[in-house]
Amino acid sequence: MRKAVIYGGVIIVIVALFLSFRGSFSSSVEQGESNIAGPGNGEVTDHDVDHEENIEPDPDNSQPETSGPDNGAQEGAEEEAGDDLAASLDRQEKIGQLVIVGVDGESLSKQDKDRIEDDQVGGFILYNRNLKSVEQASALINDLKAANKANPLPLWMSVDEEGGKVSRLPKPIVKLPSSRQIGKLDDIELTKQIGKATGQALDAFGFNMDYAPVLDIDSNPDNPVIGSRSFGRTAELVSKHGITLMTSMQVTGVVPVIKHFPGHGDTSVDSHISLPVLKHTRDRLDTVELVPFKNAIAEGAEVIMIAHLMIPELDAEHPASLSPAVITDLLRNELKFDGVVITDDLTMGAIVGDRDIGDAAVQSIVAGADIVLIGHDAAKQDKVISALRAAVEDGVITDAMLNKKLSRITALKQKYKLNDDPRPPVDVKKINQHIEGAGKPAE
Repeated sequence: MRKAVIYGGVIIVIVALFLSFRGSFSSSVEQGESNIAGPGNGEVTDHDVDHEENIEPDPDNSQPETSGPDNGAQEGAEEEAGDDLAASLDRQEKIGQLVIVGVDGESLSKQDKDRIEDDQVGGFILYNRNLKSVEQASALINDLKAANKANPLPLWMSVDEEGGKVSRLPKPIVKLPSSRQIGKLDDIELTKQIGKATGQALDAFGFNMDYAPVLDIDSNPDNPVIGSRSFGRTAELVSKHGITLMTSMQVTGVVPVIKHFPGHGDTSVDSHISLPVLKHTRDRLDTVELVPFKNAIAEGAEVIMIAHLMIPELDAEHPASLSPAVITDLLRNELKFDGVVITDDLTMGAIVGDRDIGDAAVQSIVAGADIVLIGHDAAKQDKVISALRAAVEDGVITDAMLNKKLSRITALKQKYKLNDDPRPPVDVKKINQHIEGAGKPAE
């Protein structure tokens, strides 16, 4: 036991953390007027390749009434409590926490129950295909959580809610503005309110993780996948609004995931289809692509998504999402990021186009990722889980490696007081009032 445990005060904090681990988040929404928040979600395309499926074509300053994450002096105690909880899990429970999977339907299925009961997955990602109405979406999330009640750790309930063309919340929830709209307005107070409104809307449905904000720089007009999802064309503008949105969402009790490290903005190939190659020098990466991520890490980023792209300057053999040079050497050791690392969807063409998805999942975990995302295809999900189990059994993924990853994951779940308690019916009117109020530029 660490030396700090000797002190009674720390013991009390740790006990309190365990008692509050299944405590509830609360949320608030406030009324306002809208200038940039758009109408409810419209039709989507048939773009269903990666975890960002179905991408569409291109103020008040009060704190939200939510518990939010624990911060400050408790961080050391949280890490220790996370270590203790991780150590209490068996191997199969630990392996399950390395995986977030998608679901096929609009209601809880036997396959979903098996993922929870047999595979003990760490969480789920939901898409437009799963979120058809407010009532149905709320019921699905509550049912997934209820099915997980017997497991030792609550679920990540995750979603891509970036605003603009990557919007997931169902009608009649008002659509949030795109990152490009936010960057063009360049109003920091407005960005704060949009971050809060996003987090509070997601929290009302029962989501606790959002794959946003995008910290890619919109530096290539031929980029087929970023575009309006970026805050702008400079590292300064992307840093300014991306970090503001990130920190504003954190206080609502929803974990923001910054993406797509080490930078997907200057590619001309869609990684949903094939593997992009970024032929920049290290000096260019340091002064452009990496800048928003460095700044976000300094401001408290807790989860980073790794892109599927090749950067020969960093690693000529592996995509970033499978690269020890990118994840461990650059992100962990050089940039000093010790938070949770998650891959982009492994079912994307950039990965499965020329490699086995099970092998890719193991390579990513060994390279330094903590969680692999498999958003589509039950057979591919089975293959990943089986490959991870075999890698642990064979010692390719060592117990020390597994325990370190679980320590990060459990500590973050505890920090945000995740729980599997059901959410009450969603108050659409209040959510929309808050979104519309957030969309009004500051005077």
